[in-house]
Amino acid sequence: MRDGGGPAGGSTPGGGGFPGAVAAEWTKLWTVRAAYACLVAGALLMGVFTFYYGAIARVNDHPVQPVGNAPVTAAVLVQFVVVVLAMTTVTSEYATTGVRATLLWVPVRHRVELAKAVVTAAVAFVAGVLFGVLGTAVAWASFEGRATFDAAGVLGQVLLLGCYLALVAALTVGVSFALRAPAAVLTVLFLLLYGVPTVLVGLGGDVLRAVNDRLPHGAGTHAMLADDAPYPRVVGFLIVAGWAAAGHLIGREVLRRRDA
Repeated sequence: MRDGGGPAGGSTPGGGGFPGAVAAEWTKLWTVRAAYACLVAGALLMGVFTFYYGAIARVNDHPVQPVGNAPVTAAVLVQFVVVVLAMTTVTSEYATTGVRATLLWVPVRHRVELAKAVVTAAVAFVAGVLFGVLGTAVAWASFEGRATFDAAGVLGQVLLLGCYLALVAALTVGVSFALRAPAAVLTVLFLLLYGVPTVLVGLGGDVLRAVNDRLPHGAGTHAMLADDAPYPRVVGFLIVAGWAAAGHLIGREVLRRRDA
């Protein structure tokens, strides 16, 4: 199914416009178990990781640090829960050929992709904020006095965690439309968000660290931690947003050109 003209009368069904497309994607998201499973898994990962993070810092007598660093650091794992959630909104429809019905009711193809990105990003943002609150509470108990608590600082990090996960969701939707196969999507995003950064940091060196600082997770982590990054916090998030936009544009072009 390619973009083309409408029915014989010359009109193209609107499918409710963009609000209708968003409403449809919202309904579809919550009618599958995967969404609930991903959110539960994200909460469990956040709780376990932040408890471990605080315990290790306390046992090894690490320097006192902001408690919000724990849930931010946990994003290295929790982000993949968001990846799976956003990916399944696309790949499951290709696996069942349900995408044909979606494109029949919303024939403006880029509207479908944008609607999926908006819905999954919104869910990822709220989930990220809730995960951040949970992780902060667990870490505070686990640190047992080895961390500082600043309400404004914690609120900022929790909100930024939600923003980062929202951008990861948008990136995933674009990559999913480009690749369509779950294995391919997971491989590419695993390498981009974890595999390549791990190798670059492990090898060390100014050049490799600079490359890592321009990858999504490296830039996002700098922005969330407000550490000694080579650029301001807002630049870090602009880098992540740039990756999300690039993924979206690539997915949109593939969706426009290829049959469903």
